[in-house]
Amino acid sequence: MVKKMLIALGAIPVIVALLISVPLLTKNEIPISAANSFDRIDIEYTKHQLKKIDYGVTERTGAQKTEILTIKNDGEIKYSVTEQGYLQPDIRSQLDEKKLNKIKALIKETGFMQIPSESFPILENATEFQKSNVKITLNGRAQEIHWPEQSATDGFIPPIITMVEAELDQIISEISE
Repeated sequence: MVKKMLIALGAIPVIVALLISVPLLTKNEIPISAANSFDRIDIEYTKHQLKKIDYGVTERTGAQKTEILTIKNDGEIKYSVTEQGYLQPDIRSQLDEKKLNKIKALIKETGFMQIPSESFPILENATEFQKSNVKITLNGRAQEIHWPEQSATDGFIPPIITMVEAELDQIISEISE
């Protein structure tokens, strides 16, 4: 009888821990509460569609298309595109506070600012690929990361980088429509 009572008492903390942890682990959103109004963030996100051109003995990598998205702390957005060497007119917009706070929380809560800014080597046989760059300044601390698309490198690109990339790509697609 005493063993059953001890097992029952020992199971209570396990059950409570499961009830608390399961919703946190299955939730795929970053809590927006991580961002506060005192956080200052500036983001510059660049995407290059690159192509290697072979000149016999030498080769050159050139940008077919370059997209630059700049997000200021007040939510002001500037989107620039250069295609085949020709600059398109800039698109300016305003990011709503909820979306801006979501990006701030994503960067603060996931440890993005602690990712080492290592270089990802490009495969020798990659001739056309996308290379991205993001420079984030959060509360005066800057972090800049360069990475190619996963198919153009043997290196492992951390999922947090692709999460931030997906959020910024979504903003680009929304304002360019």
